[in-house]
Amino acid sequence: MSGDFLIQEPQLSICILHFWTYFWVQSGCVFLGVWVIAHECGHHAFSDYQWVNDTVGLVIHFALMVPYFSWKYSHRRHHSNIGSIEHDEVFVPKPKSEIEWYLNNSPGRVITLAITLVLGWPLYLAINASGRQYDPYSKGLAWLICIYVLPLLILNGIIVFITYLHHTHTSLPHYDSSEWDWLRGALATVDRDYGVLNKVFHNITNTHVVHHLFSKMPHYHAVEATEAMKPILGEYYRFDGSPLYKAMRREAKECLYVEPDEGSKGVFWYKNKI
Repeated sequence: MSGDFLIQEPQLSICILHFWTYFWVQSGCVFLGVWVIAHECGHHAFSDYQWVNDTVGLVIHFALMVPYFSWKYSHRRHHSNIGSIEHDEVFVPKPKSEIEWYLNNSPGRVITLAITLVLGWPLYLAINASGRQYDPYSKGLAWLICIYVLPLLILNGIIVFITYLHHTHTSLPHYDSSEWDWLRGALATVDRDYGVLNKVFHNITNTHVVHHLFSKMPHYHAVEATEAMKPILGEYYRFDGSPLYKAMRREAKECLYVEPDEGSKGVFWYKNKI
């Protein structure tokens, strides 16, 4: 029996590879069909109503990781300037003086074609590869960085900051499998006060305990639920109203690693003695 299995195993692997190859190819083809719908939306050909075109196009292109409005405007310029060496947007041919040396041989052309097929579209979206060249230090790039990239970096930092302070505190226990259960884990978090930002963040900052207990509850009920929950949980509810900069400095200093509780097997507490 085992010998038969060993004989069949390579065949099974080949079948699996064939299945995935078929799945990838047919999914890519279906994706293109969906992409074409968004393409028509960009031309305002999908609907007589612009808001319908833009809504459907934005949703579809978002799912396909394409910046809908940026693409719509650049694609419109392509249609307005098709065939123009100076003003077209895609696959603008280069003069002989700008042709790279590796395109003068078959391996170079094959490698270039492979890279173009695999990375051409994301490179076009990212740096306008194969399109009309722009000054990389133009006001457009600076504007993009100012209104999108830097706020996105701030968002990323805030997410990490909030999550770290929710789950890092000297009063928060951790458990191994001998003591852990879902309720104990859900209570191993702490609410913080972010002042006016509590409202901006939909109170995820000062109602995180109740969020772990009732994760399907919408944020607009979280404050009310937290107030109702406090007397029930008593000492098991944790809140730290320390100024955030002090809290971050303290937790980074005092919560370096965990050690087992001396009196309770399976329970661990943050320590900082190295």
